[in-house]
Amino acid sequence: MTGDSDRVREYLRGMSPQARRSLLAEIERIQMCGETMPGADLLLVELRAEFRGSGDTHDRLGNPSRHFFQPIEALFVNRPSERANPGQISRGSLSAIWEWISNGLLPTMTRDYCDNMRTLLAKGDLSRARVTASDFQAKVLKSLEGTLGSDDGVKRARDGLAQYTASKSALDDLRKVVAALRIREALLKFSEALPANIDEFEGGVFVKVKGLLDPFAAQHSRAVPFALTIIAKRLAVPWQLIYLATREVRTKSAALVATAPYAISVTMVLDILDEKRLALKHAMASDRLQLAKENLAAIYELESALRKHISEIENSDWGPKLNSLMAQVAADLDAEFHRLPEGSHHVLGSRKLHPDHSAFGTLMRKSRDALAGSAAYWRNLLG
Repeated sequence: MTGDSDRVREYLRGMSPQARRSLLAEIERIQMCGETMPGADLLLVELRAEFRGSGDTHDRLGNPSRHFFQPIEALFVNRPSERANPGQISRGSLSAIWEWISNGLLPTMTRDYCDNMRTLLAKGDLSRARVTASDFQAKVLKSLEGTLGSDDGVKRARDGLAQYTASKSALDDLRKVVAALRIREALLKFSEALPANIDEFEGGVFVKVKGLLDPFAAQHSRAVPFALTIIAKRLAVPWQLIYLATREVRTKSAALVATAPYAISVTMVLDILDEKRLALKHAMASDRLQLAKENLAAIYELESALRKHISEIENSDWGPKLNSLMAQVAADLDAEFHRLPEGSHHVLGSRKLHPDHSAFGTLMRKSRDALAGSAAYWRNLLG
């Protein structure tokens, strides 16, 4: 292991700091996609240790860039850009976007901005720092709008981003960054007016949120997905986001729900289910069984809510995606069950985790029964 670490360090020393940052961002993006890469864990350990040691914290992209993105921070998600919905911006794209702005789009302006910001932040002058960041956001926004306004400019942006990430969807995130920065003040105002935490999306709380959302949507109709992303992050019960669609119609019929102004909230809840699916897969791969149990329970809660609150969802455009996601969950669980010796019982096969209404729950019970036996190891592991 020591020899492997030495070889990794030697390899990384041959790369520029910029290339190392890009490599770290790319490995994290690949992992968010649920993919594996030989030697990735060792590379991550070394790269993260380097950025922590240098004070150039990768996770926060350094102070100047963090302040640049701060007004739209509520839209950032730990999903790969390929899976980010219209209201989400993948954190995995931010490093590439910032590097391209810094080195390709506006190198001189970015250097001046960073120098000024570091000075102001060192002095603790946050008021002037906010003004400086706002001025730079306006300059970058104007440049990006001009660049993305022509086919040649789009190609230049795509080629520029490709120097820092292999993701072909980073350009989509760049466009969403532009759209969000255009209305950054409205997004901040909307976010600040919302309750910090929403335990139950019911009664007066629902009325208040809806009362904030409707005028926002009237002024910024294309930015509704951004507003829904911000709301979703405040919900203690994520599936309740669909109330914004289901309570706008006379019945729970999927056909009518699909016509509601905020019907996209259903798609966004399906995305939350997908996030839980990937989290379950990662937890099983790393033998974190308690976390796997929690994610599996959340998956079935989301599925149950969607089927309960939207009748005939099977016959809607949402049906195939829901069925596909649950089929993937079933396949991942089946693969996990078959890792055990024959005759062993897996804690994730517990009847308590599988709702009776779900056909996929029935499939999992059959898989569990085929492997039924002693569960002492798993019970001891989970206490």
